[in-house]
Amino acid sequence: MARVRYGARTEAEIAAARTASAKLPDIWSTGVVALWESDPDAVAAVLPPPLKPTGQPLVRVNISKVQLPGYPLGAGSFAVAAAHDGVEGWYPLVMPMTHERALTGGREVFGEPKKLGEVVVEREGLVVRATLARHGIAFVEVRGAVTGRLPLPEPSRKTDFYFKFLPAVDGSGFDTEPVLVHCVRHEKVRRLERVTGDVVLRESMYDPVADLPVRRLVEITLGEKTSDQRGKVVERVDAQALLPYVHQRYDDPRQILDGPPEGSV
Repeated sequence: MARVRYGARTEAEIAAARTASAKLPDIWSTGVVALWESDPDAVAAVLPPPLKPTGQPLVRVNISKVQLPGYPLGAGSFAVAAAHDGVEGWYPLVMPMTHERALTGGREVFGEPKKLGEVVVEREGLVVRATLARHGIAFVEVRGAVTGRLPLPEPSRKTDFYFKFLPAVDGSGFDTEPVLVHCVRHEKVRRLERVTGDVVLRESMYDPVADLPVRRLVEITLGEKTSDQRGKVVERVDAQALLPYVHQRYDDPRQILDGPPEGSV
């Protein structure tokens, strides 16, 4: 009988897949990073407990083209500064990706708030433009001109905070206890340039980042970097405290109850 591809894989096949994933080479991306101070009350309002604001109400947007083997990937992140248990890092609100493959592991394994979207990074001479778009709305646009090279930073360690959860089948909350994940990245940069420009946040009911306005632009850079990623569950989270923030993950919170009509396949 021909192999049934939906059938169980052998232990050897599973082990081979794990080995291949562990041996990935450095994957370099070219991206624009914009950093600004926003409204402190707005930053605090989007942080689910036990995350807390840091000393500065910072917002960071990262818009990148990633040279994955076989196909390019557009990847974005819109995040606010946050702290947990003495660790300072970033809490992403939305992470647009241009391919489904980039969504699966991030959402299911780490709890990343990834969604399919359009990610553009363009450079023509010294002019730079980068956008994040979904549902036909470019809700973030960074634009400017390269004004010089910057010294390369030392390799750094950065932490992102994610909440991993499963909405309950009956819509009453969660099927299992939500967890808080610390995702640690070790980042290397091989090229970095200063960009003089601005950040435009456009109104979108699906991605309401305009609620975190640019009060003071700190910097815009264009760079080439690579990083690895390791996640760790650090604590169980109070389900009732997290529930009011679950809508951040979805375009419409009601969609978590969507399912096939009765009798359909």
